[in-house]
Amino acid sequence: MFSGIVEELGRVEKIARKGRNLLLGIRADKSCLDTRIGESISVNGVCLTLVKNERGNLSFEAIPETLKITNLGFLHSGDKVNLERALKMGDRISGHFVTGHIDCLGTIRRKSYLAGNLTFEIAIPPAFAKYLLPKGSVAIDGISCTLAEKKSASFLVHIIPHTLKNTTLGFKGPSGRVNIECDILAKRA
Repeated sequence: MFSGIVEELGRVEKIARKGRNLLLGIRADKSCLDTRIGESISVNGVCLTLVKNERGNLSFEAIPETLKITNLGFLHSGDKVNLERALKMGDRISGHFVTGHIDCLGTIRRKSYLAGNLTFEIAIPPAFAKYLLPKGSVAIDGISCTLAEKKSASFLVHIIPHTLKNTTLGFKGPSGRVNIECDILAKRA
């Protein structure tokens, strides 16, 4: 379980295939601290199991199902990724409950500025629109965001400068693919 508050930007150092699985090597500074093999780390919002931690070089495996519904298979060496370690009991939850189980892949339709803040319009498969609530939460590449406006097959979010500076959203543009996790509480409604 995560909160959608990105701890750091990691850098993809290695991508390799092991059969049908993808091996990801990511350089991290904070996410490697006090983290053991077998623990969960959110990588662009995807809950992955840490399989190796060698002085800040984190290794993960992604199976075909994960690659089918996320943007991890589109990563290249040198790309930045959002990293967040799993919540601990007693931690503050500054964002919202994020499971790391991606619902769908979204596509950035539009990136514009409104009153000095960045606005994204993100297209999603229409079947997932029912889980998006106006002023509700949504995780975009693992980033806890608030919906500004809901449309039939897309939604808008406004991004504050702090989030833009400290996450991968600053590197994304139109046609960019983002992992979408609808708010778990909205799915229960």
